[in-house]
Amino acid sequence: MSSDFLTSFQSLPISTLLLTLLLSPAVAGVQFEQCLQEVKEGRWGEVGGTDNHGRPLSVADATAITYELCIKACGSGSEAFQWSVFSQQFSSWLLPWLALVSQLPFGSNDKLDNLVSMFLTVGSPILAAYSLALTVLNGRWIARRFSSYTYPNTRFAVQILSSLQQSPLKIATDNSLLASLIVLPENDEWWHELVVWLDYTHSWSISAVTSIAWVIIAYVFTVVDSFTSGVTTSVNANGEGVGSLWLWLVPIVVGWLQISPKCDANRVHQAVGRANTMAYVATPSQGPVLASSLSKQRAISLVQGDDDPLRHDETCTVPIYNYARFLPWVQAVEDVSDAFRAASERAYLHRSVNPDVSWEKEDKFFAGPHPRNRTGNRMQVDAYCLPLGEPSSSRRSPWGPNVLSRVIVASAIALGLQWGTTGAATIVAWFTPTTGLGCRSGAYILYGAVSTVVWMLLVLSSFLSHYALTTPRATSRLSACFARHLSIAFRRLGKVLATCNAVWIVVSCMFQFSNFFDRCYCNSSVLGRGTLSYNVIDFISADIKGMKGAWIGGVALAATSATVFVIFVNLFINPRLPD
Repeated sequence: MSSDFLTSFQSLPISTLLLTLLLSPAVAGVQFEQCLQEVKEGRWGEVGGTDNHGRPLSVADATAITYELCIKACGSGSEAFQWSVFSQQFSSWLLPWLALVSQLPFGSNDKLDNLVSMFLTVGSPILAAYSLALTVLNGRWIARRFSSYTYPNTRFAVQILSSLQQSPLKIATDNSLLASLIVLPENDEWWHELVVWLDYTHSWSISAVTSIAWVIIAYVFTVVDSFTSGVTTSVNANGEGVGSLWLWLVPIVVGWLQISPKCDANRVHQAVGRANTMAYVATPSQGPVLASSLSKQRAISLVQGDDDPLRHDETCTVPIYNYARFLPWVQAVEDVSDAFRAASERAYLHRSVNPDVSWEKEDKFFAGPHPRNRTGNRMQVDAYCLPLGEPSSSRRSPWGPNVLSRVIVASAIALGLQWGTTGAATIVAWFTPTTGLGCRSGAYILYGAVSTVVWMLLVLSSFLSHYALTTPRATSRLSACFARHLSIAFRRLGKVLATCNAVWIVVSCMFQFSNFFDRCYCNSSVLGRGTLSYNVIDFISADIKGMKGAWIGGVALAATSATVFVIFVNLFINPRLPD
């Protein structure tokens, strides 16, 4: 192939190539009813006629033909493109879902990151569902983790840490920064103000509600219409399977709208930065001073400008990347939890930060320890936030508590949503004659399989990344280096696969609506039946009854899996906060 041809081919717009591909069947389209009539008339011999179950019949009585005869009599091309069918099916079954994608939460400062996150969501719904489920489970876990702590600002700490799941959280425990933030009464305003500044709603807008309502109403109307207008009308271009396939998008969008993730990078960084201007830190001998007067380091901050490719997804504030922030976020929460636990235990024993200050009895004006019991120098403040008894920080797991259980639960609910909707679409296509594995059901299964592989690659990448970052290189330099490179490779491969999968499923749906799949190979279910393939052309009452049952079952399965996911989110969302 000459370079001139390659240059001219690459210069063609993608839209032109896609339009040509879709409209090409209109030039020399196949008429299967006409082919069957010719077969019945004996023009193509007396062998090859079958009934709708593949059993041989005389060609005069045949309602289906073998794949070999189909190729011989009808050719290998597809049925003619029909604009009326394509436009009606595309606008009813696919266009509303593509419009709903715009309601997914983004928030990154980089437009490319937002675009990649969109491809990740469409290319791997299981990853989107997994990150959403983890976010909900984390909110409940942290509320229960802090539920026994009684030190002031515990409730605010839960709200802040839960809100910062979409941000690259960084905790600094040295120089008494974290201990001072928790213990000193001068920092009460820091906790209160940051909660207020992070309490912005990015959820139920008119456009979001309209988009969701449009999708649900369009889905219900088209499902009803597909049964009332006749099942056999353009059966191979029907969008029953497509509608069920995309139903996962509704619970994902609704779930994020309910959570209202704080993913606006500029706004979150400004809120944390503004609060840190009023943070105080204890000094060795004098009273507390503003942390800004000593250094730029803060107890709770967000990672900015980290160009390490290992942490790229972690530093991106788009909520779908919560899978990458999960383990680092748990470790950050544990740092804060350990300090609050130690302070709560000492306050429960009526121990002041400064041992020389006697314990002041609480009264109705103070919900916790008296401010006098919360002041001291740097050494005293640090000691107040150390665990009672034998130090346990050195023995703490680098993975965090209850990590595996949350991963398992989030994985199970995400797998249920992905394969509930994908399985429903597969059932619709599988039991549409000719039954079995064909181009349409194969396209759906491939979409679900690649989506699952993407999820596995990226979740494994996040675990490898955390291992590489938390393993001391002095003790295991080789394994940490290997994990680092493998994590980056898995992440990049997963994103490439997700992008290809997103493009694939949209193109596959358009292939179905444009009759591209309406050809001998696809209609004969050659993928599943092999040499026993046959093409059902004339439907009988038993076929219609079976199709209706399969379509009803597919719609029920997709709706049930989506409903279960919504119920799961509503059961775990907004847990009770510590008093």
